[in-house]
Formats: sequence, C-alpha cells, structure tokens
Amino acid sequence: MKSLNRSDDGFFSQVYKVTKLIPFGRVSTYGAIARYLGTTGSARMVGWALNNSHSQSEFIPAHRVVNRQGMLTGKHHFPGRNVMEDLLKSEGIKVEDDRVVDFDKLFWDPSLH
Repeated sequence: MKSLNRSDDGFFSQVYKVTKLIPFGRVSTYGAIARYLGTTGSARMVGWALNNSHSQSEFIPAHRVVNRQGMLTGKHHFPGRNVMEDLLKSEGIKVEDDRVVDFDKLFWDPSLH
C-alpha cells in the first residue's frame, strides 16, 4: 500500500484518506486508524473526523468504521436510524444487534494492508 504523507494535511483529511482505503465489504476501527496515523489514543478524534465526513464533497465510507468490538457506535451520526447498518448490509456485511457479525474475519487493519 502506498504510504500516506502525514505532514501535509490536517488530521481529519488523513482520517478520510485512510477510510477511503477500507475495501468494500470490510470494516476497520477508530483505534486502528488512529494507530496507523501515529496517534495511538486518539480514536475519539477519528470518530469526530468521521462525524464531520458527511459535510465533505466526496464520499467518505464512514459506515465501514466501527468500534473495537464491531459495534456500530457511530450510527446516530448518519441521516436516518438505520443508514449505517443498511450501507454495511448493502456490502454483504451481516449486522445483528448493532454489531458486525464475523467482525474478526472482516476487520481490515490499515497497518497490515
């Protein structure tokens, strides 16, 4: 994978770049993205960036980012009650009780890919 230049953009822009790399049908976590960006401990800031992603001119697949247990903790930031879940399901990702089924199998770690 091409390395990101972390020094030429703001943090939110870097989060968006990584989020756009998450493959269709896979999910990542706030913490994994924070670690990849060299800001371990800033998972909440990744969440804030993704909450703001809906205002971007290009599509940011924020629905592919969940918490470390596979929970759809960011779902209330989407326009509509089940939008995040519906988007994941449209990619073939099974969701039950606001949790990604087979999370460990579907998890995409930007540091490894």
